[in-house]
Amino acid sequence: MTASSPTRVMLVDDHASLRRPLAFMIDREPDMTVVAEAGTLAEARDRLAAGARPDALILDLDLPDGNGIALLPFLRSTNPHAFALVLSGVVDARSRALAVASGAGTVFPKTTDIEDIISAIRRMCDGEVLISAAEALELAHYAEQIGREDRLVAAGVAELTPREREIIVALADGLSDKEIAERLFIGDKTVRNHVTNLLSKLGAESRLQALVIAIRHGVVRVE
Repeated sequence: MTASSPTRVMLVDDHASLRRPLAFMIDREPDMTVVAEAGTLAEARDRLAAGARPDALILDLDLPDGNGIALLPFLRSTNPHAFALVLSGVVDARSRALAVASGAGTVFPKTTDIEDIISAIRRMCDGEVLISAAEALELAHYAEQIGREDRLVAAGVAELTPREREIIVALADGLSDKEIAERLFIGDKTVRNHVTNLLSKLGAESRLQALVIAIRHGVVRVE
């Protein structure tokens, strides 16, 4: 990107109803041009590998084949000076911390006005930091905490027995203790003992929390 060339923008979002209007509005700006669009991580990697070389990447976190954060290292390998702006449907403390810690310049909800998004692209092109140093430090500390917790949970997931994994799958299927017992040919009390053990291993306070953890770590897959 030079003073006379437009900022090359790439959009990554699986919702075309949001991505295409945003691309249209960005392309109308005299100092910007959309060089690529993608709806999945795989498509985005293909676009980058094919030579898209964006200066600015606007990406969603919740993509069909993974978290958009996974694109950031690949983006930097194609253009070390590129920056990323996250535009996500869910902007909670966790996603914000992990996105910024991974190198995103800022995080916006999808309800953000297009004019504000375009303004943010220009400001980041000019080298402006959109998140204060104090907030960035706070987010970094939180991301470190999340990382430690995730490692502990991952260790707990690795310790799950085959039977405990079967029970988590049964919980995902909405079965009661009696129905789980019938499916696995064990007693109701045995089911409850297994549930107690898996809750302890995952550091979960409830069956629902354990199920969420199991989904996040690939023990259970939900269509």
